[in-house]
Amino acid sequence: MAHTNESVVSEFVFLGLSNSWELQIFLFSFFFLVYLASVLGNILIIVIILSDSNLNTPMYFLLCNLSFIDICQSNFATPKMLFDFFVEHKTISFEGCMAQIFFLHSFVGSEMILLVGMAYDRFVAICKPLRYSTIMTQKLCIIFVIISWSVGILHSVSHLAFTVDLPFCGPNEIDSFFCDLPLVIKLACMDTYEMDILTLTNSGLIALCCFLALSVSYTIILKTVRQKSSSGSSKALYTLTAHITVVILFFGPFIYFYIWPFSRLSVDKYLSVFYTVCTPLLNPIIYSLRNEDFKSAVRKLRNRHISSWKN
Repeated sequence: MAHTNESVVSEFVFLGLSNSWELQIFLFSFFFLVYLASVLGNILIIVIILSDSNLNTPMYFLLCNLSFIDICQSNFATPKMLFDFFVEHKTISFEGCMAQIFFLHSFVGSEMILLVGMAYDRFVAICKPLRYSTIMTQKLCIIFVIISWSVGILHSVSHLAFTVDLPFCGPNEIDSFFCDLPLVIKLACMDTYEMDILTLTNSGLIALCCFLALSVSYTIILKTVRQKSSSGSSKALYTLTAHITVVILFFGPFIYFYIWPFSRLSVDKYLSVFYTVCTPLLNPIIYSLRNEDFKSAVRKLRNRHISSWKN
């Protein structure tokens, strides 16, 4: 790369979450369980959706893709963080740091657009139920997925194109457990004010636009649901609660990081842990455990395996 001749820094050092050995053991145990639950939970969602023909609907197709993104997000930094709990000198190469930035923003950008697609699916299902099958076709669902990944990758590349050529000559310590873009930019040996503005504009605008689009969509949907009094509306309201909960918990920290003033607080890295480690667990917990159709599919799959085991 062209930056290697100008940059003295070949690796970055993570300060981690704590210097206490006892606390690090506790954090490792907790985050390992969260990581395991996130990966296995999202894999289970994909397996069940693909194995049950009753879940062959646009909503579950998009949910299946959301689970795949969450699996990817669970693995871009968490395994290294877990390993680093047992390492005194927590380092990452320059290339590894840039890779973390690329993957994080690719997955987050993709998930934002996919959540908008899921909101549109619920909007059509509740506000235009008679036209649902003609509007929410398989082709449209595939287009949503392609657009989500395309936007995510372009969003990430736009960040990386400016970051990779910044001159880094020290210091090289990052007060976090992964390469958080705003913290990495601040280590550059130059005035990074314009870069900060570019980062806020890029990430902040896409997050804010998606959040506003989701807010408007769910407001219209909730208003439509309130005007109905059928049992189907109650089921729709129950499903919407799960969707809205995920949106708030997903967008809240991201908007805080990229729209808040440039100064960062010491508590921010703990919020980063929630965002990168715990957020992928929201999908299996909120979408699946609260969804009767999904729980029914789980029971059917379990009974099928029990029957085959007995035979």
